[in-house]
Amino acid sequence: MTAADSSPTTAPLARAAAETPTALWNDSADPNELKASIGFGAVGATCNPVIAFTAINKYPEIWGPRLRELAAEHPTWGESELGWEAVRELSIDAAKLLLPIFEESGGRNGRISIQTDPRLYRSTDALVEQAVEFSQLAPNIIVKIPATATGIAAMEEAAYRGVSINATCSFTVPQAIAVGEALERALDRRAADGLPEQEFGHVVTIMGGRLDDWLKKWAEQERILVTPGALDWAGVAALKRAHAIFTERGFRSRILSAAFRSFLQWSELVGGDLVVSPPFDWQARINENGIPAENRIDVPVAPEVLDELMQLSEFRRAYEPDGMSVDEFLDFGATRNTLRQFLDADAKLDALVRDAILPGA
Repeated sequence: MTAADSSPTTAPLARAAAETPTALWNDSADPNELKASIGFGAVGATCNPVIAFTAINKYPEIWGPRLRELAAEHPTWGESELGWEAVRELSIDAAKLLLPIFEESGGRNGRISIQTDPRLYRSTDALVEQAVEFSQLAPNIIVKIPATATGIAAMEEAAYRGVSINATCSFTVPQAIAVGEALERALDRRAADGLPEQEFGHVVTIMGGRLDDWLKKWAEQERILVTPGALDWAGVAALKRAHAIFTERGFRSRILSAAFRSFLQWSELVGGDLVVSPPFDWQARINENGIPAENRIDVPVAPEVLDELMQLSEFRRAYEPDGMSVDEFLDFGATRNTLRQFLDADAKLDALVRDAILPGA
């Protein structure tokens, strides 16, 4: 299939969305990309500090004047407060685009993710407070919280209070299971306390490509030679196993595949009752290249590839359900690297605001 042949009704993404339980979300709140992705069959969107900064930075003709307006309206606000208000407004606009899908699906889809401030990662109470505040921005907000010991405690409490949750900084099967269990506890607590039943649309992300990235870096540090291409299957293997466990245990949340590094992180998951959230350009390329929309969620990773991966102690930590304890999640290499990147994006957003409201002479 060529780019000219692709259309929302014939392209692989649309076929998978129409013919399987696999839900497509867009990995950005960029309004133009989100509109086009909805045309591909997308029924939700994810975001994080890096993506939010990129979306705001992409449209200086819109956000430069708006940031100056916000600065005038709130003369005592600092750069961070102004930047996060822009993130709120970006998320509210995206929520409006997805609201019809949210209403049609009864809340299972049609949600836009907004991530808690990464600088709050050490405080459960601060994460819960901000998650509750963000959840009130629009009826179809889903809030991202890091899958660390502190974050998982915050997820349980926030979910109990009625917040829809999307776990982030999550790369491994043990992290996904710990989050899934926390969300089950929250739902059970709500039922026990007679709180209203509703569809929260909780999702538990595994950032498969970032797991691949970390394992490649780790193998290089350890001077371990791996068959070329084998490590590109690590995230896929973790996603398949987590999905199988969620299905077996009847968890009321779905696995979400994010941080794409190859089309395998979509094509190998088609058929599962889960969410795939590629960046828009990955969606376009999947359609342009006619990647088959086949049911492959239950097709195992090739035995020879999985056998080689299982020789790596760091992969086993990520793949085995008991590979890590909750207290080890924060120190996992992919977690540290990703959290630092999110913190760096926060600093870049501050600088963007500074340039908008106080340009150099």
